[in-house]
Amino acid sequence: MTGSVRRGHRRIYVAGFVIALIAGIIAAGFPVYVRPQVDPLRHADAILVLGGEGVDRYAYGLELARQGYASTVLFSNPYGEDTDIDEVREPCRTPQQGFTLECFAPNPPTTVGEGRQLRALASQRGWRTVIVITMRPHLSRARYILEQCFEGQLIMEPGPVDIAPWYWAWSYVYQSAGYVRAFIDSGC
Repeated sequence: MTGSVRRGHRRIYVAGFVIALIAGIIAAGFPVYVRPQVDPLRHADAILVLGGEGVDRYAYGLELARQGYASTVLFSNPYGEDTDIDEVREPCRTPQQGFTLECFAPNPPTTVGEGRQLRALASQRGWRTVIVITMRPHLSRARYILEQCFEGQLIMEPGPVDIAPWYWAWSYVYQSAGYVRAFIDSGC
């Protein structure tokens, strides 16, 4: 075999390895990010709507409260009180009928900060079951983190949003990095 033929074979092997690696990563992430464990909805002490990308989940949290799933809804707003996100700002400034809506800025502005706020409120109010709403790619990691903060039962529910293919790719990277951080900084 000549050198150029060997280099061509090597490139094919490397390309095959890279494709197999990417396919393996996608396959490993599928049950974690695309098809995470979603719990059946049932009555809870509170509904916690986690902050972050995608605002449809805030309206969904309010809708679940209107349907009677909980008498308290917590909106996490990691962007602070001066947010320009209407789906967060307006409900927090408007009295709600039939349930209580509480808005907070987590400290730190992460899922860990949200978990700490949940732990404090659950301890004060005796909550044992909480519905948690977040985006589907975040469900598993949110469950992992919140279980370290809250001793009660978590009912994990994805917000109703269609996720673009490019965002799924970004979510694989972002959520995987978040898992690494959560494993390193374990605890609440």
